[in-house]
Amino acid sequence: MRIVLAHDWLCGYRGGEGVLDRLVQVVSRHHQLVDLFVMFDDGGSVSPAIDATPRTVSKVGKWPLASGPLRRWLMPFYPKAIRDLSRKLDALHEREPIDLIISSSSAAIKGLRPPYGVPHLCYCHSPPRYVWSQAGEYTRDSLLRSAGLKLFRKSFQRWDQQSTSADTVTRLIANSTYTADQVTRCYERSASVIYPPVRTEYFTPAIERMGDAREEYWLYVGALEPYKRVDLAIDAAKKLGQRLLIIGTGSMRDKLQAHARAGKDGKAARIRFAGRVENAELREHYRKARILLFPQVEDFGIVAVEAQACGLPVVARKTGGALDTVLDGVTGALFDEATVESLVKATIRCPRRSDAACRVNAERFSEQVFDAAILREIEMLRDERERK
Repeated sequence: MRIVLAHDWLCGYRGGEGVLDRLVQVVSRHHQLVDLFVMFDDGGSVSPAIDATPRTVSKVGKWPLASGPLRRWLMPFYPKAIRDLSRKLDALHEREPIDLIISSSSAAIKGLRPPYGVPHLCYCHSPPRYVWSQAGEYTRDSLLRSAGLKLFRKSFQRWDQQSTSADTVTRLIANSTYTADQVTRCYERSASVIYPPVRTEYFTPAIERMGDAREEYWLYVGALEPYKRVDLAIDAAKKLGQRLLIIGTGSMRDKLQAHARAGKDGKAARIRFAGRVENAELREHYRKARILLFPQVEDFGIVAVEAQACGLPVVARKTGGALDTVLDGVTGALFDEATVESLVKATIRCPRRSDAACRVNAERFSEQVFDAAILREIEMLRDERERK
């Protein structure tokens, strides 16, 4: 089959790009990957597989600074970018017909309209959080962002619903049970669940017993953004005088560092910000730490599975993707409320490390499981098209 992939933007490498990377590899091995359509592209390297793929960028994405710092502020122009890409997709199809579109979307690219008769399979990481489930988290630290969303949120919601209709998207796949529920709530459509691919062959427990090399420190891994609730992790660590290592970067770094220094208890020095680290160092921390703190609501949360693949238990909010990925009392502990007290209680009752239990759970989310599920979806759509 001749397949076109689509992704919201190529501006760094996070969980969504990890899924896209695997989609590129799977499609390239089993079918013909024709092109990759994106709204924005900052020109940086993403992964060897993605970098080697031909791509088409919207006109909006070529505006000055559009694929850089302005991208998040251009939400009112996302529909314009999608219309432009849809026209380019039609032109591509006229030159040489395509058989399938697969989009990977947490924003607007799922609105890409396929040529007549061409099915569109959408892998939905989440309906856009900033206009649906987590608008408050995105605006609570920025009056300007709050004003912008208040002005455009309703109109973008309407467009988002219309562009996710059956006329545009043939089948929807969600990355978790939580996301499938969000898809139903936002779009009144059902979605099957295929968990994102996790590199369980790379993220593994230490070959030899760590012994004294395992340390009594907590770990947070992820973006330093408002909705991640890193402040809860910091407050819990300060409350118990616990060492906390924070890995990741983001717009909230300066505020969180100041928050970590605040107070007169002398415990803030036990909180360290490591910034971005290489995968090998990240794996070592997964292998050595006592627990991973996961205080945010995530649609899936690949970090939580990477940690368990290395034998590290996870303390997570009892909602979102964690309900699929963390086994309460076995591979971690879940807490109900977004409060320091609730998080602290969960850290106390979190089970000790169990490489075997965590590993068995993590292997449910392997790359091989993902590959097989995606190929089944492609075959189903091909069979349905041939029967028409």
